[in-house]
Amino acid sequence: MVRITRWRHEGIERGGFVHDGAVFALPGRDPVNDLLDAGLSAALLIADETLGGAVGHPLADVDLLSPLQPRSIRDFVAFEEHVEGIVRRMADHAVVVDEWYQAPTFYFANPHTVRATEEQIGIPAGCQELDYEAEVGIVIGRVLGSSGSNLDVDDAQAHIFGLTVLNDWSARDLQLREMRVGLGPCKGKDFATTLGPWIVTADEFAPRLTEEGFLPLAMRVRVNGHEYGSDLLSNMGWPLSDLVRYASADSRVVPGDVLGTGTCGRGCLAELWGRNGDLTPPALVPGDVVEVEIEGIGTIRNRIGPRREARTLVRARHRDRARPST
Repeated sequence: MVRITRWRHEGIERGGFVHDGAVFALPGRDPVNDLLDAGLSAALLIADETLGGAVGHPLADVDLLSPLQPRSIRDFVAFEEHVEGIVRRMADHAVVVDEWYQAPTFYFANPHTVRATEEQIGIPAGCQELDYEAEVGIVIGRVLGSSGSNLDVDDAQAHIFGLTVLNDWSARDLQLREMRVGLGPCKGKDFATTLGPWIVTADEFAPRLTEEGFLPLAMRVRVNGHEYGSDLLSNMGWPLSDLVRYASADSRVVPGDVLGTGTCGRGCLAELWGRNGDLTPPALVPGDVVEVEIEGIGTIRNRIGPRREARTLVRARHRDRARPST
């Protein structure tokens, strides 16, 4: 199994491979993104050469960073069960809208607030309903001769360099206010996304792909050691390649892009709140520990830190005050 990540050792940030409980560094300013730029086939050859003769550092002696510095993050909402629970929180008899089934919808997340496993996640100012979201992150790599635009299914699959674990942290009360405007999310999602602990290359999962292109990996989320939800990645409405294909339509995917699958069924608190009819289980508070585990990839773990105390609302003037007097 080829696992790729970034880490810090003695104050120096490095990137390369994880193997047999050790990390093996590659040269270069941004070695992980260099591997993505090289493409999967080339990266696997580099891994063989590196692991064949290098001396690594014990994994226990380093601090893991996010496995890459994403060039962009698109986060989809691809699990029907998750959407059902979320809309129930909005209204008693709400149903999944027809438009959800027509195409995989996504929003752009913030690549500048990516966090690592074991990193503390602070609660943003004004938030009383902090939530997690258990997802898989699709990491895009280069395919020779491809522009990354308007991909067909086979080309889209070829652009999947590997998979990582993704936690899309959400300030639900901030998000709800913003989306009532008809735009967003913005500050409800802007503050943190955890990726890690490493990227597992796509060749490891190829034997498990179904004929339709789905990948039956177990997904679990735990809070303070108690399992709050589980699902299979294959319960998505679309296979992974369709997410890549849709992202590329009239646009472009490039090496280093990350595409989130969206939250799995029962993979966040807001969905459980919708099904239970109240804030049960409770929102996250300082000291809580959240773990997201994906079969065949690994586990990311974060502790919730303190809330930032500040005023965040910046009120607009009303239109009648903005017009000049006559």
